[in-house]
Amino acid sequence: MTVTHLHSNIDNWSERVDLAAAFRWTARLNMHEAVANHFSLAINDAGTRFLMNPNQVHFARIKASDLIVVDANDPDTLTGPNAPDATAWGLHGGMHRHCPHARCAMHVHSIHATVLASLADSSLPPIDQNSAAFFNRYVIDDHYGGLAFEQEGKRCAQLLTDPSKKVLIMGNHGVMIIGNTVAETFNRLFYFERAAETYIRALQTGQPLRVLSDEVAEKAARELEEYPGQSTRHLNELKAILDDEGSNYSQ
Repeated sequence: MTVTHLHSNIDNWSERVDLAAAFRWTARLNMHEAVANHFSLAINDAGTRFLMNPNQVHFARIKASDLIVVDANDPDTLTGPNAPDATAWGLHGGMHRHCPHARCAMHVHSIHATVLASLADSSLPPIDQNSAAFFNRYVIDDHYGGLAFEQEGKRCAQLLTDPSKKVLIMGNHGVMIIGNTVAETFNRLFYFERAAETYIRALQTGQPLRVLSDEVAEKAARELEEYPGQSTRHLNELKAILDDEGSNYSQ
């Protein structure tokens, strides 16, 4: 009997499995931080009901059945079992209430993205193919206001109202990545962290940067956006690796 059959009575099972795999691989890549940080995925048309990791469970242990359902319009959701902490509610609830095209939202304090967010100039110049993918596709938040409680979450969400912007570089904080699916959003998170790492390492050489022209950077970004199926294949391969290892992420 398959795990999928065992849990056929749980709604949004395939989405749960995808999200659990993203948590596991984020931990494996050391892009997590202790038992903080959160991922969420909208499960209704309005985007106000969403799956989220339970409060303070390590990413490396999260299973599909562990994910909780949160209602962004119902503050009583904070009283339920394993309810998200106030910052998760503030940031992700705000994101799904005020930025409906953010079907999936992934917030981390990954090392290189956070280094970038800590610089006086947090822009990411297009110095390679990965960084070119984000050309004119991110927003920088220069007004960190403390922990992301409800008002701070609303403010951050309002910075991503332009659907072409999929990355919020949260100054002095970390990064928020949004997308339509778990696969798309995780793929974007992976490549943003890789692009930030390349840029930070390039700065460390002290040598002049070879920055692409705006025209070439935009061309590369569009070509990558139109490249078929990579994000789905990426996540499917990661799930296959986890399955081969006997991981319980899909339980």
